[in-house]
Amino acid sequence: MENGAKGCEVVVSGKLQGQRTKAMKFVDGLMIHSGDPVNHYVDTALHHVLLREGVLGIKVKIMLPWDPMGKMGPKKPLSEHVTIVEPKDEILPPPSLDRRVGIQSPNNYPQHNRVSLAAVWSLDAVL
Repeated sequence: MENGAKGCEVVVSGKLQGQRTKAMKFVDGLMIHSGDPVNHYVDTALHHVLLREGVLGIKVKIMLPWDPMGKMGPKKPLSEHVTIVEPKDEILPPPSLDRRVGIQSPNNYPQHNRVSLAAVWSLDAVL
């Protein structure tokens, strides 16, 4: 975590104390578990330790930070990462007095979307 990782998870499983096997999980920071960003952001390692009592399994997951250059982490930002842009002060021109706002005359409607009523009735007759 001191070297810039966003999160880490260590799972130790096996005969830790006594005869029964147990698993202990240690988690710190942020860790994603689902989706495609797991393939890019999470680095996973697994190692088995042979002891006299049995085998211990150690799994380590490290979540890498986003790196725009792509050297220390993935170039692709997280999909849920949101950047907030400051609004620009924009001066709108005053509305002209000769045009009515919000009312369109029938001549201003787009002509390519019009369907004649006869065509609709003929479709109803076919169905």
